[in-house]
Amino acid sequence: MTESEVKHNLTKSGQPKALYMLFMVEMWERFNYYGMRALLVYFMTSAIIGFSDPQAFKIYGWFTALVYLTPVLGGWIADKYIGKRHSITIGAILMALGQFTLASYGFVPARIALFTGLVLIILGNGFFKPNISSIVGELYEPNDPRRDAGFTIFYMGINVGAFIAPFITGYVGEVTATSPAWVQWRWGFMTAGIGMIIGLIWYLSTQNKFLGNIGLYTVSQHKTEAAIEEDKPLTEDDKDKIKAVFTFTFIAIFFFAFFEQAGSSLSKFAQTSIRLPMFTLPFIGKIIEFKASWFQAINPIAVVILAPLFAKMWINLGKKNKEPSIPVKFGLGVFITGFGFLVLAVGSMFLVSGPINMFWLIALYIIHTCGELCLSPVGLSMVTKLAPAKLMSLLMGVWLTASFFGNLMGGYFATLSSSLDSMVVFFAIPAVILMVFGVLVWIFSGKIKRWMHGVN
Repeated sequence: MTESEVKHNLTKSGQPKALYMLFMVEMWERFNYYGMRALLVYFMTSAIIGFSDPQAFKIYGWFTALVYLTPVLGGWIADKYIGKRHSITIGAILMALGQFTLASYGFVPARIALFTGLVLIILGNGFFKPNISSIVGELYEPNDPRRDAGFTIFYMGINVGAFIAPFITGYVGEVTATSPAWVQWRWGFMTAGIGMIIGLIWYLSTQNKFLGNIGLYTVSQHKTEAAIEEDKPLTEDDKDKIKAVFTFTFIAIFFFAFFEQAGSSLSKFAQTSIRLPMFTLPFIGKIIEFKASWFQAINPIAVVILAPLFAKMWINLGKKNKEPSIPVKFGLGVFITGFGFLVLAVGSMFLVSGPINMFWLIALYIIHTCGELCLSPVGLSMVTKLAPAKLMSLLMGVWLTASFFGNLMGGYFATLSSSLDSMVVFFAIPAVILMVFGVLVWIFSGKIKRWMHGVN
């Protein structure tokens, strides 16, 4: 199948059929990643590894930070040497091996299994993450109006996998409380790895049918827009737009630093400070306890439910010429995320009477999802709109560093949850920082918008 045939081989919805094939691959890859992430801090602070909470939070911060840094290198290797399709295969294999290595403790020293497994996952993600998204982009012509909708569908695949994963790996990893400790975590990591293997088998068996030659080869030597413009000096407008990209990236660092508490301090808070209910499975009649790791499924399912509503809201506001500018959306995203922490700070006041109701934490995750939908999807679109063609890859890398520095900062901030006497104070700190920061972004949104020179 040629590239043109792939682009015109459509489903009833008007999208390329290859999009749904890639949707399934991404779904299983996110099942693999988020399934492991739901257990990681619990595993590191268990008797098997024996890290303290602060040690585990720092390692978690470095791990999630590097996951967002290696895609810059992985994308460059794919473009230069091996092509996107082969990179995805290599990445999937490395990530599966990483999960099975995490599960190998007992056969090898536990900490060696931990760090070797995490390194393999980091490297695999670097090969996988940038290249599957790039192939999705190649399914469309440059000005194809279906592109944004296609990426929205693909984003849903990410969150479907992230939603399912904590329930399955969390159940397998945590529920066998009467089993020896080495059994509990091992099967959770193995389940995540099996999910990646399923995704890899699906990808290898369907790629030729649905993708044709797309992504098979390295970047061609044909003159691209970036190459044509390479020797042209940047205009003053270009320099202003670059300033806007760096400003948005700086704002996003603080957003990600606190939003990504989900896998560290909030994960431990769920385990130690939330009253976990018991419930009966329908038809089976088996009584089980709600697992702390399951809270990490709330954000992705909220994205799946709320993303179409937000998209429709932006469209409707746009028709009335009332859609907020990108700086205002960023300010809203930061402020709303801070408000989520304020809600949990209020809930933490009741810890003096023992563990609190789970709905305080659920409320935080839903509020944070609203903040995420104002900022995170807008970020990638912002870079593609503002970056000069010859600096597109570089500035996309700059945007990714927001997640790198944010996750790193978040890992160190999470250690305060062990040293501060009050969880009210711990959650009030990001609440105040983010809400004040959000107001400042809104105040200076006019200046940032002027740097964008008419880009909406």
